[in-house]
Amino acid sequence: MSKLDNGRSVSTIPTLGKYPLLDRVTTPDDLKNLSIDQLRQLASELRSETIDTVSTTGGHLGASLGVVELTIAMHAVFDTPDDKIIWDVGHQAYPHKILTGRRDRIRSLRQPGGFPASPAALKAFTTRSAPRTPPPRFPRGSAWRWRITSRRKKMRLTESVPFSQ
Repeated sequence: MSKLDNGRSVSTIPTLGKYPLLDRVTTPDDLKNLSIDQLRQLASELRSETIDTVSTTGGHLGASLGVVELTIAMHAVFDTPDDKIIWDVGHQAYPHKILTGRRDRIRSLRQPGGFPASPAALKAFTTRSAPRTPPPRFPRGSAWRWRITSRRKKMRLTESVPFSQ
């Protein structure tokens, strides 16, 4: 089994060589010198890598695909891991895990003894999971109307109404 310069084994990344920009990214710092066009290409490659990974391991795809550009933008602008990123659900963190040097382990997600899908279970690098979100504070001079949705009694903010109504 041959090794790459950064120590990742070739056999653990089946798409190695298919995505030239993604192959060059092993830390968030690698994004800082890319042009806008290169970042767009990277988003396309990262999206394809995420689809390939989830089609292999199973899991939730929508949340991951919905945050590809956001993940790239945050890593290109912020100074991670010093600036913390909090993901709403673990599925959103798949592109983040790929960009933060864990592409070689991403295909072991949801496998026995494999890479944990949940950021809370992982406790690594910059990945953090959010605690339950408390309701927002009420702005002065308005009341909030809440609507109960689903069987689990989740409350969703539907509108803000001034007290005068």
